[in-house]
Amino acid sequence: MYIVKRNPKNPILIPNGEEAQGAFNGCPLKRGNSTYLLYRAVGNPDPLSAPSGLSTVNIAVSENNGEFEKRGRFIVPDAPWDKAGCEDPRVTFFEDRYVIFYTALGGYPFNAGNIKVGAALSRDLKTVHEKHLVTPFNAKAMALFPERVNGKVTAIITAHTDEPPSCIAVVQCDKLEDLWDEAFWKRWHAELPQNVLNPLRSNRDHAEVGAPPIKTEHGWLHLYSYIQNYFGGGERIFGIEALLLDLNDPRKIVGRTSGPILVPEELYERYGLIKDIVFPSGALLHENGRLEIYYGAADSVCASASLYIPDLLDAMIPERRDGFATRAPNNPLIVPDPKHSWEEKATFNAGAVDIDGTPYLLYRAMGGDNTSVLGYARMSKDGLKVEERLSEPVYVPRASFEQKLGSRNGNSGCEDPRITIIGDILYIGYTSYDGVHAPRAALSSIRVEDFVAKRFERFSMPELVTPDTIDDKDMFILPTVIDGNYYIFHRIGGQICVDVRKSLDFSKSRVDRCIEIFGPRRGMWDDLKVGASGVPILTDKGWLFIYHGVSSGRKTYRLGSALLDKNDPTRVIARTVEPILEPAKKDELEGQIPRVVFSCGMVAHGDTLIIYYGGADSVISAATYSLKQILAKLVPSTLE
Repeated sequence: MYIVKRNPKNPILIPNGEEAQGAFNGCPLKRGNSTYLLYRAVGNPDPLSAPSGLSTVNIAVSENNGEFEKRGRFIVPDAPWDKAGCEDPRVTFFEDRYVIFYTALGGYPFNAGNIKVGAALSRDLKTVHEKHLVTPFNAKAMALFPERVNGKVTAIITAHTDEPPSCIAVVQCDKLEDLWDEAFWKRWHAELPQNVLNPLRSNRDHAEVGAPPIKTEHGWLHLYSYIQNYFGGGERIFGIEALLLDLNDPRKIVGRTSGPILVPEELYERYGLIKDIVFPSGALLHENGRLEIYYGAADSVCASASLYIPDLLDAMIPERRDGFATRAPNNPLIVPDPKHSWEEKATFNAGAVDIDGTPYLLYRAMGGDNTSVLGYARMSKDGLKVEERLSEPVYVPRASFEQKLGSRNGNSGCEDPRITIIGDILYIGYTSYDGVHAPRAALSSIRVEDFVAKRFERFSMPELVTPDTIDDKDMFILPTVIDGNYYIFHRIGGQICVDVRKSLDFSKSRVDRCIEIFGPRRGMWDDLKVGASGVPILTDKGWLFIYHGVSSGRKTYRLGSALLDKNDPTRVIARTVEPILEPAKKDELEGQIPRVVFSCGMVAHGDTLIIYYGGADSVISAATYSLKQILAKLVPSTLE
């Protein structure tokens, strides 16, 4: 589990002067207090010599983490093999020189025969002392490892980029000069298959070398470009992903991210010379563990984002990733009871509340006619065993808007409760459904003392909270009144929303605003829709918010986490890149709805966070987490 934090100063470099069309795909190199950024600059089109604009490799300098200034050209098209442009530099200080690989365009119109890799060498990053054509075949995006690997000069390259199938491959040789020796490349190409790295999850996708590899204690970290749906139609989704390569044999993949680290979301990533692109071109690893990723945005500007590298490695190495969540040993905790007709089919999606150190659950139950009612369970003090479970439902459909109006055996009733206590009143927000109209959120309440005493007949008559014509679910009330305001969370379509109100009286006016908290992220595990899980828990860092996300691929429901500002819960401080729980066990993979973990409630006991979740819309289970560990990953000290 990890977060990515975009640089608040993004974009960090924009076109300037002759860089009329773009200044992007920057690769940084740190020397003392100075950061040198080599980047691709694109000028205005010239109908005679550069119809799409001539690309050069320019350089900018940042002193003491300030703005990038002192900009100027560094590599210019002055050789027959790069006369049509120099693109996308990757710079590495190797032994006694700066080695910059770049894409060399040898003519126009561009085609596989004139797009190759060039190299420029410099001893001071002020002057190019040598230039060489590197590959005799079509290739792009070559990057040099910063040190020899088992005595070998080592690089990574995208071969045959413009004549699919392309591939990412590792190159090793005895001396740097071999890399512009055509005879060496002929021998290497004959053995290409054994040098290939294959990070693809689908043959419809495409990958390309990104930043120069960075050495970590667990392997060589390589940030690369991964493009979903590159072939065969569908929306192309550009993302930044990472591989971990074996320290001694970088042709072996020892870890990887399960999906994108970053996808286009911000305006400067979505719109530009070519919209919806984030392309990794360089990275810096700082002493405090902060990994700073440099990337091109929309083929127009340079941007950067940071993450905490130990957290990233935890997510990439399987044995470290699997230890983050601990499922309760006696899962599932609650299963359908064939002796009770009202819960003989399914028991799932429990709201949870802690009262005087004891967790209580109100769970959704279904019988043979698919009517949803709410059952009751009192848990053990540790929250992981059922101490009491009632034989009758404690909350049933009572209002007209939740009575069955559709098919006799169609879904209807009271679904997915979420519980909030404010003062001495316990509120349940739930989805009311009559089988015909759009699902709407409803609210009922009861005094806490009546709830504990099981005087459930004292639940107030429910009232609708959301409009009649909108599918609106996942509603709850934040348990703290902030500046006299109640925060009503709900979901419209795939977006998590908030309305802010002075009163909880919905008899005259219902929720009518969608202040967006966040929505799906294209190409990621939550790209179809997101929704609120249980009521957030207030911590010293902010509101810990668990949410569910659904993937568009196989419609898999997973859980993620976010941190909301304690004084302004509409502001998202952090959001996890990867899920914190996903279907893995049989009762999460198989059931009424396969591949589902779905939570409506959680409680915190000291440092232990217990998340109750429905498995495959059929049973109720629990998973525990260290609260401190979750918060440390949501707010790494190095990124504050």
